[in-house]
Amino acid sequence: MQRCLTLTFARHNRLLLRNKCASAHCQQSAAMSGLLINQPKYSWLKELGLSEDNPGVYNGSWGGSGEVITSYCPANNEPIARVTQATMAEYEETVQKTKEAWKIWADIPAPKRGEIVRQIGDALRKKINVLGSLVSLEMGKIYVEGVGEVQEYVDVCDYAVGLSRMIGGPMLPSERPGHALIEQWNPVGLVGIITAFNFPVAVYGWNNAIALTCGNVCLWKGAPTTPLTSVAVSKIVAEVLERNNLPGAICSMTCGGADIGSAMAKDERVDLVSFTGSTNVGKMVAMTVQDRFGRKLLELGGNNAIIVFEDADLNLVVPASVFAAVGTAGQRCTTTRRLMLHESVHDTVVERVAKAYKQVRIGDPWDPTTLYGPLHTKQAVDQYLAAIEQAKQQGGTVVYGGKVMDRPGNYVEPTIITGLAHDAPIVHTETFVPILYVLKFKTEEEAFAWNNEVQQGLSSSIFTKDMGRVFRWLGPKGSDCGIVNVNIPTSGAEIGGAFGGEKHTGGGRESGSDSWKQYMRRSTCTINYSKDLPLAQGIKFE
Repeated sequence: MQRCLTLTFARHNRLLLRNKCASAHCQQSAAMSGLLINQPKYSWLKELGLSEDNPGVYNGSWGGSGEVITSYCPANNEPIARVTQATMAEYEETVQKTKEAWKIWADIPAPKRGEIVRQIGDALRKKINVLGSLVSLEMGKIYVEGVGEVQEYVDVCDYAVGLSRMIGGPMLPSERPGHALIEQWNPVGLVGIITAFNFPVAVYGWNNAIALTCGNVCLWKGAPTTPLTSVAVSKIVAEVLERNNLPGAICSMTCGGADIGSAMAKDERVDLVSFTGSTNVGKMVAMTVQDRFGRKLLELGGNNAIIVFEDADLNLVVPASVFAAVGTAGQRCTTTRRLMLHESVHDTVVERVAKAYKQVRIGDPWDPTTLYGPLHTKQAVDQYLAAIEQAKQQGGTVVYGGKVMDRPGNYVEPTIITGLAHDAPIVHTETFVPILYVLKFKTEEEAFAWNNEVQQGLSSSIFTKDMGRVFRWLGPKGSDCGIVNVNIPTSGAEIGGAFGGEKHTGGGRESGSDSWKQYMRRSTCTINYSKDLPLAQGIKFE
């Protein structure tokens, strides 16, 4: 997901020149009563169909008459534009229209559904720079990550096109003569997609592209703090559907808060609820959906560790640790939060990582030289400060960072803390901020146990040259995570593999491999093409 840091800046630079805003775009404040969208330097927002006031409901037509919310730029906390959220009546109307649209979509052959998904990918390609710019502006991540996130949606669309000619089950041999066993896969129906602020495009893309190919319709509720991105993406998708004379409600959207999310979790018409967010909220969603025996797909938190052994290549360890810990300002579910160092290399690695932190370029997310931008909200800044104070109280020492930066926006220093026990409460707490806890271990058994002792089980990585250790790490007594890496960071998942984790991470899988099965229901079909009626297991009933 985070491979976007390697993308070229060429397209971005062209956009900068066209709008003449360069790196000062988030530092020049609008009048407090004004909106950024009205400033000439942000005129590109209108290329996405955005305006001062935007409807937050789409079900084949645009609307919204609920609460009006304002979206803010995390780099300066200035207002960008407004979105009108859905009322419960509008949610009800949208669900009805989406269910009706499924009757049409499910009858379309899978390869033809794949063609529509291909067109969605092409439409996203055409808007990749401007949509990536919006992600950067509204979420706060650096521009190349914003563009990379849109690229991931494009890539998943490409993947789903191929999948549209491959999904299905086997024909199995029957023990009865003149009989055939077929494994039949059908769409579940309506997929409710609830996404988080940190990847406001990519996570929807993972779900949307695969769900559509499988024959489902989608109802999306994005994060309340990134509504403009939800609206912009929905406009792009809607144009493709409408151009093909298909119901726009195939991909519906209702902007809203906890009321809409709760309604989706309780609604028996929502056949699958895909939720990405915190473990605490995910647990409530899971219990609500389970209460009605519905399907759920959960992508929750991660307390991810990099383990560095004495034989590790430190020239790989240092950049990997920095990228995984400070990328997206520590706001990825796959962010490295624990750095476990063998006692023989502990001091050297801490010194080198701290030195690398000093070289991290902090600034405007739109500046092509910036590697580290702001936190998403002021509340996240408060959580950052609280976590540092708790770490100090529990015996930790701040060796780098630890302060809020004196500049507009939600900027904090990337932070390294040493000296904590592996089981300190703060170490076992996932805080969505750029704090790296460094732990010292002695043995492989100790390190593996520490990796697995936290509640979440999303991503993990070791750095070693010992092949025996590598396969022990990959085996049943190694990492208990859904993502188990060797000599690479905890972040940077590719779309071809299934993405997700174990334990309190939720157990869901999205994107590649056989994740498509989560969006379908399976039937075992026995067909008798003989003139006899033999029973299984040789039973005679005469």
